[in-house]
Amino acid sequence: MSAAPGQRRTAFWRRVPEALGSSVRARGIAWRNHIAYAGGLVALLGDVARKAARSITRRGGRVRAASLVQQMVRVGVRSIPIVILVEFFIGIILALNLAPTLALYGQLERTADVVAIAIFRELGPLITAIILSGFAGASIAAELGAMVEGEEIKALRAHALDPIRFLVVPRVIATTVMMVALVVLADVVGVFGGFVTGVFVLDINPHAYIDLTREALSITDYLTGLVKAAIFGLLISGLACYEGLHVRGGAEGVGRATTQTVVKSIVMLIGADCCFTAAFYVLGW
Repeated sequence: MSAAPGQRRTAFWRRVPEALGSSVRARGIAWRNHIAYAGGLVALLGDVARKAARSITRRGGRVRAASLVQQMVRVGVRSIPIVILVEFFIGIILALNLAPTLALYGQLERTADVVAIAIFRELGPLITAIILSGFAGASIAAELGAMVEGEEIKALRAHALDPIRFLVVPRVIATTVMMVALVVLADVVGVFGGFVTGVFVLDINPHAYIDLTREALSITDYLTGLVKAAIFGLLISGLACYEGLHVRGGAEGVGRATTQTVVKSIVMLIGADCCFTAAFYVLGW
């Protein structure tokens, strides 16, 4: 009877380091998986860049123009209405939120400056990228995942056809190009939403609004937004293709890959935007 308490105390002191060791081991495995995931994504994008360059120089198989145009229409053209609608509302929201504070300082007209800079530098690229991650990223992941589960990828490899060149490269190029084009459209629509609100709601002179918008924007504002757009498009398409090509578990795995694509894309986009903003701040851009 007297051994039982001692055994319980011994078991307790053994459980503490065992639990601590298990926790540390689990953290290590999680970090290892994160690093492996990042490495796999970078390797995929590197492979895409290499095959796209070889296609341009005609030293490797060329990317089919029909496939590229098809992906550009599916990814970019079909998302134009939702991008226009959301960015127009963003312009209205910005103007209405800024007006009371600026009016306190007698600078209501400066609503044009802030709306234009915020749209061109930040909200245009970021909001458009988030829209595209749900509109196109999830679609790409689900499509490639279905091909993996249907063994179409294996069939391509069995016929000596590279699935990266035939399936991934057109999607990455199309998403990146259309992301830049959509951001140009989003910038115009967002500023127009602020203009409509400023003129018809805040009673700002339309000529003054346009002149202040032109004065506020510089070539740096255009370029920083477009650079972000290109990188965002590359991240969305690369992540979606990576998730789609690594689907496991049938229809459930396809659904999981689709969800993971949207969630990881949004997190990655916000993190990348933060890094870009910090870098541009340090560089004075």
